[in-house]
Amino acid sequence: MSGIEVKEYAARRSRVCRALRGAAGLVMAGNPVGEGCRWRPHGHFEYLTGLADEPGAMLLLDPGHPVVAQRQVLLLAPRDPEREQWEGQRLPIGSTLRDRTGIAKIHRTGATGSLLQAVAPRAKALACLHPPASIDTACSADLAMWRKVADRTPEVEIVDRSAIIPAMRAVKSPSEVRMISRAAGITCDAFASTIAAIEPGMREREIQSLLEHAYVMGGGGDPAFSTIVGSGLASTVLHYDANDAIMENGTLICIDSGARFGSYGADVTRTVPASGRFTKRQRAVYDVVLAAHAAATRVVRPGATFAQIDKAARAIIEKASFGDAFIHGIGHHLGLETHDMCGSGPLRAGAVITIEPGIYLPDEGFGIRIEDDVVVTAKGRRVLTRALPRDADAIESLMAGGKRGGRRRG
Repeated sequence: MSGIEVKEYAARRSRVCRALRGAAGLVMAGNPVGEGCRWRPHGHFEYLTGLADEPGAMLLLDPGHPVVAQRQVLLLAPRDPEREQWEGQRLPIGSTLRDRTGIAKIHRTGATGSLLQAVAPRAKALACLHPPASIDTACSADLAMWRKVADRTPEVEIVDRSAIIPAMRAVKSPSEVRMISRAAGITCDAFASTIAAIEPGMREREIQSLLEHAYVMGGGGDPAFSTIVGSGLASTVLHYDANDAIMENGTLICIDSGARFGSYGADVTRTVPASGRFTKRQRAVYDVVLAAHAAATRVVRPGATFAQIDKAARAIIEKASFGDAFIHGIGHHLGLETHDMCGSGPLRAGAVITIEPGIYLPDEGFGIRIEDDVVVTAKGRRVLTRALPRDADAIESLMAGGKRGGRRRG
């Protein structure tokens, strides 16, 4: 259920090849870190191949190869029949796999050394496409591989081309926008039904369970990231994920989650009162965040920067004397990853971003964040999550409707 056609992946690879300007590049899928967690490939690898089920795979881009069919080579880990009994069967190298990927040359990773050793003397330049690692972590996998090759090849140069793919990923294709829109729609429906079911005395984990079950029933898959359900003081903790407290009457609940559809995810936050009614103080602060959200959203258009969007929200919050309580940025790019690759420079049409101002008041025991997903259009913006209520009256009405519907705890 990728939702992206094979020809689009092929076009992406061709763009990268052109941008390499004759250098050879490697993109690595990566390997599982440990057991018990669903593996996902590095976003660059999935973006260029559409493959999300081949740990250890590599994509070699060699635009200078004299044979056109050899300019894109997919390297897959060897098959292991016994392991496949546990983890599922993998396709053999053949026409089905070639048609699925649009890549003519597919080898097992046992051929990596000989292939790279042949590429280096001709290409002369070996390009790093993965993001550079910080100084206190291991270097990127492609740099590590190219260093091995360079140590054995005279007069070869390792060059940085790590900005190529993020710049591409920052602008979503119509197919990608449709995938994110579908994820956003599933998320909005799940949030609405879940918010309507909230009442004091429930555990945060119950809300998480209702929400994530609704994702699956709505046609989505796993959550795009770990769901946050923080009530009371926990609503002031940005990445709270214990989700084990009982929601008490009078508290606010900050719910930050998103469904995944195919490989693309949504990211939505709503803050709601456990009792179904905001207190006067909670509503006053909520309305400041809502105004900041609206001001920031109005700035979104091609050519705008995150700094300008942030400034619009922060001006509202600072005017209300809550400047020190807005402790994070206004948003981020969204796509294959929740904090997706963004390149550099102003926003361009096709970018999908989040808008998420917040005010966090630990001394008062509550925090408020409102987050929506927005696609930048040619003339402005379109809010992909506009169907989910965000103003205080609408949220109270949604929660009251749930009570009238006869919800009760069993």
